[in-house]
Amino acid sequence: MESFAGEDEIGGLRKRMDELLTQFDPSESSSVFSITNQQHTKDHYFFDSAAKISFFFEEKAFGDDGELKQPKELSINKVGHALHELDPLYKEFTYSSKVSSLVLSFGDRRPVVMQSMYIFKQPGIGGEVVPHQDNSYVYTDPPSCTGLWMALEDSTTLNGCLWAIPGSHKNGLVRRFVRGENGVTYDQPSPSYEQKDFVPIEMKAGSIIAIHGDLIHQSFENLSPKSRHAYSLHVVESDGCKWAQDNW
Repeated sequence: MESFAGEDEIGGLRKRMDELLTQFDPSESSSVFSITNQQHTKDHYFFDSAAKISFFFEEKAFGDDGELKQPKELSINKVGHALHELDPLYKEFTYSSKVSSLVLSFGDRRPVVMQSMYIFKQPGIGGEVVPHQDNSYVYTDPPSCTGLWMALEDSTTLNGCLWAIPGSHKNGLVRRFVRGENGVTYDQPSPSYEQKDFVPIEMKAGSIIAIHGDLIHQSFENLSPKSRHAYSLHVVESDGCKWAQDNW
């Protein structure tokens, strides 16, 4: 859906994130988010972020000396996972009539926003996100997760747009990301995918897409000089679906 958010809304969300980044003290977090290197899955900062506004660095943000190679504003991978509850501006947008109407149009029973993320895909160091399904991470029984992904900047094949396998949501959930005594691990190995099966999803700033929880999607590294900011929500049904206690 194009032009879902106007320039003023996009500008407001980006300005507020700039303010949050200015207030952020990098010494408070050394947590790196990487979906290819899952070190953060034993990190209490990562676990606690479910109910906080937390900052996660890009894997390539640090030099060999352990210091940031660029300003902190250009070093963050994402901010999550409770922006929609704890920040007034993000809460207002998330629960606005336009977002609520979109979510209700899916026919979900008592939909609930479980997590929110501001994703940066930083220029030059924005990390790869390997093929995955959102239901793996935000699981209910039966599965009910829907992702909402809104571009805050133009998203192209050059700066790391989303790619997906059309129709892959019809094949069901492949594996889960399960929390146990030793952190969070996948309960099955990752299947191998043919890159020729993926198609790019290029989007203009202000556009939004809904992602079925079983859709296989990914994004590549951003090696371009342009960032690819986005605001993402994960929504589940609360009526007739049971939240899994071993979710991360």
